[in-house]
Amino acid sequence: MPNLKLSLAMPALLVGGFALGSLTPHAQTAPQKIAFVNVAEVLKAHPDNAAVVALQKKADDELKPLDTQIKALQAQGSAIKPADKDKLAQLITTIQAKAKEYDGQISAKVNPITAQVDTAVSAAAKANGVAVVMDAATANGLVVYADPSTDLTDAVKAALAKK
Repeated sequence: MPNLKLSLAMPALLVGGFALGSLTPHAQTAPQKIAFVNVAEVLKAHPDNAAVVALQKKADDELKPLDTQIKALQAQGSAIKPADKDKLAQLITTIQAKAKEYDGQISAKVNPITAQVDTAVSAAAKANGVAVVMDAATANGLVVYADPSTDLTDAVKAALAKK
């Protein structure tokens, strides 16, 4: 009977031994510097952002009345008249086409800006000896504390201003 207990405990002992073996010290690596950038603030400060904001406002101004009409017709529910059903379908097709068109125009303006911001973040990180850069907005839920000196937002804005 003692052999049975030993044979049952053997897998646990082996796993435990491997786990302890993995805790042995390995070659020490230098600490990695982590920094933060408020990407939304950098994008807002970009010189070409005004054109994006203007285009987004134009899209909103054109699409909002169509959306209001669609919602009013949809609110009729099953009591909607056949003519209104046709109008609803036409409005939906129109708003989808216009939204797709505006999305393409906005993307054409935003993509170069985000590429420039990515380049500026990389340049600021390298200049400050930073290995990892996190977006300050998304890091709020992950990071409990960050030294304010790790904020590269101003350095990134400065890098963008030089272009």
